[in-house]
Amino acid sequence: MVSFCDLHFVLLGALVAAGCSTAAPSSVGRSSGGGAGGDVGSSSGGQSGATVGSTGTGGSPQGAGGSPQVDASGTGSGGSAPGIEAGSGDANGDGGFTIGDPGTTGDGDFTAGPTYPTQPELTDRGAPKGRSFQFTMDSTNSLIFKGLDTTLLAANQHTFTRQIDVYVPAQYRNGTPAPVLIIQDGPGELGMVRNALDNLTISTDPLRKLPAFVAVAVQNGGGDGKGSERGLEYDTMSDRYARFLQTEVLPAVLANAQVKAAYPNLSFTDNPEGKAALGCSSGGAAALIMGWFRPDLFHRLITYSGTFVDQQDDDAPEEVAFPLGAWEFHSGLQLIANNPKKDLRIFLNVNDADNGATAPESGHHNWVIANQLTAAALKAKAYHYRYVFGQGAGHCQGNVQSATLADTLVWMWRGYPAP
Repeated sequence: MVSFCDLHFVLLGALVAAGCSTAAPSSVGRSSGGGAGGDVGSSSGGQSGATVGSTGTGGSPQGAGGSPQVDASGTGSGGSAPGIEAGSGDANGDGGFTIGDPGTTGDGDFTAGPTYPTQPELTDRGAPKGRSFQFTMDSTNSLIFKGLDTTLLAANQHTFTRQIDVYVPAQYRNGTPAPVLIIQDGPGELGMVRNALDNLTISTDPLRKLPAFVAVAVQNGGGDGKGSERGLEYDTMSDRYARFLQTEVLPAVLANAQVKAAYPNLSFTDNPEGKAALGCSSGGAAALIMGWFRPDLFHRLITYSGTFVDQQDDDAPEEVAFPLGAWEFHSGLQLIANNPKKDLRIFLNVNDADNGATAPESGHHNWVIANQLTAAALKAKAYHYRYVFGQGAGHCQGNVQSATLADTLVWMWRGYPAP
């Protein structure tokens, strides 16, 4: 079996030999697949080379503690865009609670697979259920994504509706400013997240417990790749998508008649420590872009098979500042290395058969290398990060998520008060 390190250097050599040309990227796909039932153990945290997915019963990662690396009182760099009320970044948060020191448990580099048993917390175990809601948003009412952007291919320039799915867990107390998780490509992973909330908000293990966050799954605007609405929303290196979520989607959730009837005093926290994003493929790139350009809004980021490559539209005005799109995070401009550390907590996953791995693509489009370089850049900058390399798996493979997402969510919300 080729080791991860061997694979990395083989691919890196292919990239260097290719001279980083700018060949067109492959289209973005989303693979499906369910993992087999059974228990899964957590990895030993705090060091490289540990294994995710070994036998066990889904216990919390146990690693050495460490000094805090996130300053909950800061807002990071990036500033505020016109028309946005920035998050407070208040260390005391909403309701007077204190953001705790997350320590370094679970930080570092890990491998998973090649088998992927489903984590039991991601299944229905009979726990009390919350409430689900669904509504649509019409692009004609949007100030940011109307569907008519001139960078879109002509066939993609049209208005549209997008579905919004919301889950409010049973443990949420009406009137409390709620933490929130935004899920890209909605409904996406909402089913697993819903079960995780049901099971882990009532956990008696303080190291294996989730806060009662509201999950908001946002459908993309359609299409895929350059020239598509989805590509515009997810792959553009700007704060546009974060602004759309902050100023249009979250207010629409609060204004929805069914939501208001069930939770008349529902509100969302203004503290970026209580705001998270989850996505796969370009949805993963969107999560990192959201936090990078608006760290005053989103601090906790989950990316599966993230496309940290050159998929930004060639006609996008952002090409002037970021000509290689998300590739600039780790290479080119090396945004992570060359900017002050932001208050972000970042999960990364890529799989050995992810796009561009088995048949390495030239230029700025190899997704395995892009994720490895992103993880290395985060490590060098002393970010709280968790990088899981999946063996024997492809792009956005569902059973990788079903074998790791409970651990990922627990790690992601470390330091945030649970009910």
